[in-house]
Amino acid sequence: MVKEQLKTQTFGLFSHIKSDVSSGLVVFLVALPLCLGIALASGASPLSGIISGVIGGLVVGFLSNSHLSVSGPAAGLTAIVAKAIIDLGSFETFLLAVFIAGIFQLALGFIKAGTISNYFPNNVIEGMLAGIGIIIILKQLPHAFGYDADYEGDESFVQPDGRNSFTEFFDVFQHLEPGAILIAGVSLVVLISWNYIPFLKKINLLPAALVVVLLGVLINSLLLLNGHSWALQQQHLVALPVPKDLASLSDLITTPDFSAIQNSKVWVSALSIAVIASIETLLCIEAADRMDVHKRYTDTNRELKAQGIGNMLSSMLGGLPMTSVVVRTSANKEAGAQTKLSTIVHGLLLLVAVVFIPGLLNKIPLATLAAILLMVGYKLAKPSVFIHFWKRGKYQFLPFLLTFLAVILTDLLIGVALGLVLSIIFVLWGNLRKAFDVTREMYTDGEVTHISLAQEVSFLNKTAIKNTLAAIPENSRVLITAHQTVYIAHDILDLIKEFTEVRAKERNISVKLRGFKEEYKLDNAPETVPQVRIEQYYDVAKRQTVVKEITDNNF
Repeated sequence: MVKEQLKTQTFGLFSHIKSDVSSGLVVFLVALPLCLGIALASGASPLSGIISGVIGGLVVGFLSNSHLSVSGPAAGLTAIVAKAIIDLGSFETFLLAVFIAGIFQLALGFIKAGTISNYFPNNVIEGMLAGIGIIIILKQLPHAFGYDADYEGDESFVQPDGRNSFTEFFDVFQHLEPGAILIAGVSLVVLISWNYIPFLKKINLLPAALVVVLLGVLINSLLLLNGHSWALQQQHLVALPVPKDLASLSDLITTPDFSAIQNSKVWVSALSIAVIASIETLLCIEAADRMDVHKRYTDTNRELKAQGIGNMLSSMLGGLPMTSVVVRTSANKEAGAQTKLSTIVHGLLLLVAVVFIPGLLNKIPLATLAAILLMVGYKLAKPSVFIHFWKRGKYQFLPFLLTFLAVILTDLLIGVALGLVLSIIFVLWGNLRKAFDVTREMYTDGEVTHISLAQEVSFLNKTAIKNTLAAIPENSRVLITAHQTVYIAHDILDLIKEFTEVRAKERNISVKLRGFKEEYKLDNAPETVPQVRIEQYYDVAKRQTVVKEITDNNF
């Protein structure tokens, strides 16, 4: 209790206001083009993406107890959203599906479904983060060179235009924009130098990301004023919708069509959105907790409730479904966020931006935002991460590597699923190998094969134990012990009983059983192992090897 009180005092909402406001500003700059890009890719209006980001910051940020996680429209839902809007016939009917999905998520939180996040292995989560880091780099490099054909926020390997992350990169060289390269280059130099040059480190009133954004706007404005050919035009800048006044902004808000509540397609779409959004959220929350230098844990059931309420409110205002998002969460962490105030600040800034200063924000070059995200991507996929898991052995490295590659080449959910499958295979393989030990021990009248069962022996070990018993030579002595065993599958008990009562007698093998619980007791197990065992050990005082006889009672 005292520990929790100390944690609350140390990490109260306004305990790190300076760093959190600064971080919120950085996340706002990153989230703005992502919200717009994902909305356009989903076949929805740009405003719907901003609404989702605002609700994700203000509402989910307030209700959640995650200190780093940032919620908003997710690239992983774009295909589902686009298909649902077409299948349901209207955006208003789709919003009803989002509202019902929020109810499903709320219910999942109450039944404590969030605990499944505890079963995500660390190497799979780290592989997912490294894969997303490479995706960010691959997707942002074209924007850094001025090639903005793909929408901001795309995380899929195969793009809507038929190209993929690799071919898109090679197409860049046919669409180079010198102005974008200049702005991205200057931005990267400032971002990299910020933590190494003492003079810049002392300028801690402004985050480095804001400085490079201001520099990008300034450079491009100067190029435009001079009529230079390198000046970036609107297609290479942020494109926020500009309402004429507050009244026209409210006219853009769409509400769900509740008259379609009996449409079965609505419920199917709602279930799909709820399941996928919940899994992506839990994965991101697990990743956020891994990134937290203070090692704080998030209540995942509370997170599902917060996401459910967020999606219900978002749908009522015409917003897209949301999840906790790794890219924004990573940017939040790298910007120095300490509490969830940074998430709330980012949501507030999105709201202010869309209402009051959309024209000003439309001067921000995508190239400078690409530079910020390139730094985020690099920090997620540092070479040191790969070296760390390589040193931990193949059973840790291979699931990490498979998740990493699959996330890049497919998508987040498929990548994590493959990593989990491989991890489970390795666990099963390890269980098969460690279910029992076989040793040869010398007694006064000969050798005895000792089979020692592990703590848990399941049906998966049946083949290995069966082959071991079958390999015991005729006229042998066998000791099977279960002193440390907590669970033995009935298949294994039946196998041992059959060997003891039938196979062993046929081959003149003497069998003795030790340590089996009363409920596992086997009938007619012969007790034919000799009573005395010989052990050899080195006596330091006598400086010679001594032969010691141990009675059966001590064995």
